[in-house]
Amino acid sequence: MKEILRTGDPVQLSWVSALLAGENIEAVVLDTHMSFAEGSISAIPRRIMVADEDYESAMRLLADAGETETVTEKADSLLGGQVGLYQPRGGYRVAVDPVLLAASVPAASTERLLDIGTGAGAAALCFAHRVPGSRVTGLELQPDMTALARRNVELNDMKGRVAILDGDLLRPPRELEGGDFDHVIANPPYLPAHRADPPPDGSKAAANVEGEAALADWVDFALRMARPKGGVTFIHRADRLDELLVLFQGRAGGIVVFPLWPKKGREAKRVLVRARPGVKTPMRLSAGLVMHEEDGGYSKDALTILRDGGALTL
Repeated sequence: MKEILRTGDPVQLSWVSALLAGENIEAVVLDTHMSFAEGSISAIPRRIMVADEDYESAMRLLADAGETETVTEKADSLLGGQVGLYQPRGGYRVAVDPVLLAASVPAASTERLLDIGTGAGAAALCFAHRVPGSRVTGLELQPDMTALARRNVELNDMKGRVAILDGDLLRPPRELEGGDFDHVIANPPYLPAHRADPPPDGSKAAANVEGEAALADWVDFALRMARPKGGVTFIHRADRLDELLVLFQGRAGGIVVFPLWPKKGREAKRVLVRARPGVKTPMRLSAGLVMHEEDGGYSKDALTILRDGGALTL
């Protein structure tokens, strides 16, 4: 599990718990007994924890509600320390979604990949690490995140293989030509504008809530950038799967829907969806991946991907 908030304010604790419950995100509050033992409910801040697969959604939700702050950067790592990553210490932080997204691409070493909305570059760098010789381009709207992603490229000694472009998918930079990529991936904002009020901080708003570019624009751009019979892969909320399928209908085939199950018997909250422009193969529903064992630890298959940098076959 991951910590999303630490607070000694009972009002904030109650409010955040209710906020998470409203989105069907299960939270666990730690240190409650210690607080009571100290004789004051606010003597020791209590930690609100969520499952790893809910971390990104929870942080986006808190950012949207103004409950997090972005402060200085810190060095972090992915794939069991194989990929270094500078990222904001507070606010939106990378969890497992970009790692799973990068692992799902069946690419050869000579192929090209575009990561739309690359952020700090997590998915782009994980993919480049797993597929030596591949060439990767990341597109990022926010200049501060673009700078951070470029710094991460240097940190991982991938300057010759990974390029980060500063630009908007609605008005893409001239370096991006249609049909130029073997694979296009995206981890777009999960919340549509009509379901959330964007936080006042522009950086948080872009990461958490759809802005000028809606989901349809992300799909349009991805399909335009992919070569015929290439691959377009999105990771998104399961409750928006219907929107994704409608957007791909008639424009791409070979669609694979890959559920990410929190545990056996639990409903999926995330899905990976791959589509191939210029292909007419019928849609396929995959068995998916169970992320956690009953004790809360990662499953063996999940660890192979998240810790060892293995591939994820859709």
